[in-house]
Amino acid sequence: MAFEGVTVVDHPLVAHKLTLMRRQETSTKSFRALLKEISLLLAYEATRDLELMKVEIETPLTTTMAPTLAGKKLVFAPILRAGMGLLEGMLELVPSARVAHVGLYRDPKTLTAVEYYFKAPEDLSERLVIVLDPMLATANSATAAIERLKEAGAQNLRFVCLLAAPEGIAKLRGDHPDVPVFTAAIDDHLNEHGYIVPGLGDAGDRIYGTK
Repeated sequence: MAFEGVTVVDHPLVAHKLTLMRRQETSTKSFRALLKEISLLLAYEATRDLELMKVEIETPLTTTMAPTLAGKKLVFAPILRAGMGLLEGMLELVPSARVAHVGLYRDPKTLTAVEYYFKAPEDLSERLVIVLDPMLATANSATAAIERLKEAGAQNLRFVCLLAAPEGIAKLRGDHPDVPVFTAAIDDHLNEHGYIVPGLGDAGDRIYGTK
C-alpha cells in the first residue's frame, strides 16, 4: 500500500521491534524500551536529508574540510501525552534539538482534538519541525497540532509516527499536503471507536501503564 508523501521505514529491525510491541503480553517496561529503540530508527530516516555545510577542522593528522549540520537546530514537537514516548529516542540521536509541546486530547464522543497546552520556540519559521505521535489514526490530533504549529510560524514540518491507518493518512495529507509522513507501518483500517486495527492498543496507556 503506497501513499504519496508517506515513507514507510521498512527496516527489518523496525518490523521485528514493532511486532514485539503489538503483542498484548509485552510489559510496560519493554514497550517503552522498544518504542525508544524504534524512534531512533525513525528519526534517522526522517532526518536523512538535513542540509550540511563544510567547516574546517583539525584531525590528529591534518587540517580538512568536513561536513556539519547547517542552519538552526531542528525542533521536535511531541503531541502530549503519547508523543513523549517517541521524544527520548529522538533526542538521543539529536541532543541539541529544541522541543515544542502540543497538548491535545481526543474527545471520546466526537473524536475531535481539544487543545489544553502549547509551548514552542519563538523562531519556528527558521527551523525544521518534526511532529511526533505514535499513532496516526483519525488524524484529528495530528492535523490540529500541525495547524497550531503553522499558526505559531512553522513552515517546514514533518510528521513521524509508529503506526498509521489509511484513513488518517488521507486526512492528514488532505489537510496538510506539504507535510510528509514517516511511519513504521500502515495498518488495515480504523474500528468504530477510532482505533487502528490490528494496531497495538492505546499507545499512551501502554507507554505509561494506564487504562
